Amino acid sequence: MSDLTDYIEFEEGSIPLIISVPHGGILECETIPQRSAGVFGIDRGTIEFSKKLIELVSLKFKKESSELKTPSYIISKIRRSKIDLNRNESEAYNQNSNLAREIYRFYHRKIQKLVNYNINTFGRSLLLDIHGFEKDNRPTGFRDVEIILGTNNLESLFSISIPKRNWNNNLRGKIIEKFLELEISIAPGHPRRREYVLSGGYITKQYGASQFSSSSKTIQFEFSDRIRKYDKGLREIVLNTLAEIIYEDIVNV
Repeated sequence: MSDLTDYIEFEEGSIPLIISVPHGGILECETIPQRSAGVFGIDRGTIEFSKKLIELVSLKFKKESSELKTPSYIISKIRRSKIDLNRNESEAYNQNSNLAREIYRFYHRKIQKLVNYNINTFGRSLLLDIHGFEKDNRPTGFRDVEIILGTNNLESLFSISIPKRNWNNNLRGKIIEKFLELEISIAPGHPRRREYVLSGGYITKQYGASQFSSSSKTIQFEFSDRIRKYDKGLREIVLNTLAEIIYEDIVNV
């Protein structure tokens, strides 16, 4: 078996938070064949963005409690064109590649282990799956936004159906409310405009409340290229705001 840490970076943390970054890797890995179909693009900047978020959440705990507490994380180093870790295994890689199979299964076993660790240790788990989108590739006719949240219609946050009147009384609602206050466009967030909304991919659904455990919550974050690559000031505001929201959610639940 290969040393899979050449392809996957991970660490077990000390708070019930996991950061997953499946599409930011740039490692070519010539021995793994290209996938034949699907999206191949790299979510550039998501690894750097996520590592800064991890740092800010840790600093927030240190400032408030003088304790060194860190999130768990798992980051793919390999190109999405070789393995798409946010897809069902049957379509995630060329099925003739044993190495791709090992990497894919390692990534998902690690997520499962981290979620179970959080549930057993803290009684709950929150997984943030970090992605990126290019604003110029957004379908025409939709409201222009900087952040898109995916929760599979809240099924990744709740194991039972939630009445519509309570849709905003949860972490997703807090995130939307705070970014709207800052006038940073986010979807879902405007009930009367066409929204480019993503429900969340395989990771969000697979490890969310409806499919994995009622104690496991997942949210897919899609950040615009403006946030990830071009506007440092906006990126810092988004990172600090998100770190604050996450900290409050962890300590107040």
